Amino acid sequence: MTNIGDIKEVLCERGLLYRLIGDRQEKLLAEAEDVKGFFVSSNEGHGEVSFLNAQVSGDAPRTNDDTILLIVNNRRETIGEYFVGRVVFGSGEAASWRGNQSALEFRFFGNRCESPDAGAIWRRWASGVPVREGEWLNLSTSEQDSWLHVVQNSWFTTGHRAARYGGDDVVRLDGARISTKTGFYCALGEAVNGPGGYFGSNLDALADCVRPNPGSKSLIGLQWGDFASSREALGLEFIDAIMEVMREFDVMVTLL
Repeated sequence: MTNIGDIKEVLCERGLLYRLIGDRQEKLLAEAEDVKGFFVSSNEGHGEVSFLNAQVSGDAPRTNDDTILLIVNNRRETIGEYFVGRVVFGSGEAASWRGNQSALEFRFFGNRCESPDAGAIWRRWASGVPVREGEWLNLSTSEQDSWLHVVQNSWFTTGHRAARYGGDDVVRLDGARISTKTGFYCALGEAVNGPGGYFGSNLDALADCVRPNPGSKSLIGLQWGDFASSREALGLEFIDAIMEVMREFDVMVTLL
């Protein structure tokens, strides 16, 4: 089984992946190669977050409200975004914590990201290596959850809507590749909008994507290949809920 460690093998050189900015003035506060303590499991309590190999702006304030954590790729383009809120930086005298640091600790008063593998997946997405079709397939269940989180976050951060951008009115879903509910949404997003594409992450989000909107391309049909495998893996309750959303918005589902 592929895991997050295997994904790292395709990455280019490490670079500045994270930025902290002040929301109101979009002021750059700090940049770093890595972050520790932000991507956590749901049962981990609050604690300090550390920027690793950080560069701190010379006029960054000790405390900042409405702070945003940005994920940037190797072309310095923003591909992900988290609202952090109030941040208290560093320790010691103000003059001693600015500049280049091996580690910069800060506290903030908001939720951390409860997708523990998202940090490694963000680095994969930021590497400049195009996301491959089916790349999520051999990840563990928890890693697929983080993959879908990154897909959704990046989709909207980069200016997309909950809509179909692909050229096909009818898309094909390979049921043999789907073993989890998260996998269903990964597969559907890829089928509709290409590798790394998003088309819902739960039933409400799926309805938002399928619902016709002015200026968007409606999904006309879905060909569900090897449906028996999907039904066995996902269960009738989940399958029925998906079918109900499709019927509500006149998407014709063909079971193969």
